[in-house]
Amino acid sequence: MKEDLLHYIWQFKKFAVKELKTVQGDLVEIITVGQYLQQQGPDFFNAQISIGGQKWAGNVEIHINSSDWYVHHHETDKNYDSVILHVVWEHDVEVLRSNNSELPVLELKKYVDTKLLESYSKLAASKSWIYCEKELNSLNSFVVDNWKERLFFERLERKAKPVLELADATNNDWEAVLFCFLARNFGLNSNGEAFFALAKSVPFSIIRKESHNPEHIEALLFGRAGLLDGDFEENYPKALQAHYAYLKHKYTFDVYHPVPVEFFRHRPDNFPSIRLSQLAMLYNTVQNLFSKIIAAQTPDQIYDVFKTQVSPYWINHYRFDKVSPPKRKPLSVSFINLLIINTIVPFKFAYAKNRGKQNHEELLGLMQALAPEKNTVIDKFRYFNMQVNSAYDSQALLQLKKEYCDNKQCMKCAFGLEIIKN
Repeated sequence: MKEDLLHYIWQFKKFAVKELKTVQGDLVEIITVGQYLQQQGPDFFNAQISIGGQKWAGNVEIHINSSDWYVHHHETDKNYDSVILHVVWEHDVEVLRSNNSELPVLELKKYVDTKLLESYSKLAASKSWIYCEKELNSLNSFVVDNWKERLFFERLERKAKPVLELADATNNDWEAVLFCFLARNFGLNSNGEAFFALAKSVPFSIIRKESHNPEHIEALLFGRAGLLDGDFEENYPKALQAHYAYLKHKYTFDVYHPVPVEFFRHRPDNFPSIRLSQLAMLYNTVQNLFSKIIAAQTPDQIYDVFKTQVSPYWINHYRFDKVSPPKRKPLSVSFINLLIINTIVPFKFAYAKNRGKQNHEELLGLMQALAPEKNTVIDKFRYFNMQVNSAYDSQALLQLKKEYCDNKQCMKCAFGLEIIKN
């Protein structure tokens, strides 16, 4: 028996509610089970229960065994003085309140249908990947669609939180916030934090002033990334060194120790040098980037905004002083899609939320128009016959796997509850 199942049984009254008696022999009538807030303190707040003909209003605490009351030291916690009923699976010891009066205990195992326990045991049995993998293709489509939407917005709320925090720290300088989070995602997983740190280290007012000069903005980004340290043979990196020295003197930058960037194990097109040049050229060639992103509502409109590539030097380079065969290096559609999923949609969501507005339909339409992500988690869901048709689906399922499946939160998952119910 697990406590999350007991919470489910109590919350949805999945037991014989008539003829209930406490272990002390008093009749129990449940008027309301209380609110399941999942916060510190008792499990269910503001319940109304008649015990032995006396109506009580207060809180309900749930444990597997009565003795867990003492294991969790509730007897010394004043938050539990308001408990009117102790609901347990098995009663193994009497529980006393702080005034030494005995707490009424309802032992649930006497009143729960064994079929429910069998359903839960079947769901919780060890599987090759996730508990409900074999039942996924039999789920009600209405339940699937509603739960996916909830999961998508849960994930979006999580992604939007750091955006809102940085907006608050910058007095709602949304252009600066956008620059920082675009930088993070240009860095991908391995260099994201390094790019984010360097973006925050440069006041956006300087980016705005210098963006008209491609060499100046590259010098800023490469210099803050620590990529201009050392001696170079070619003229271009030497020129960037000179530009960076001039800009540091002009703006009197704070001392900054760059987070090292990684080249190892990257495809050349994802080298930090290439991504930094693309980011620099984006700000050099696109005016009013913030306004254009906020206004864009379709992938094609966003693709038009991000039609940029590297500066001329990087057409035949991947690293300083190392010539390579010439190749245009524009932002690919797949890379822009990652920016839309991981930066633009959370940013637009956070910006609307900050202004007290809602743009759910716009964001749903945008994500549903994008191809789903390709990774092992999504491949597994497809293997078990879960439909994944768009980035909206893949984001919802990634949230499901990370926050529910990996943490064994079946009783908080609409899929798990549906399987047990049926």
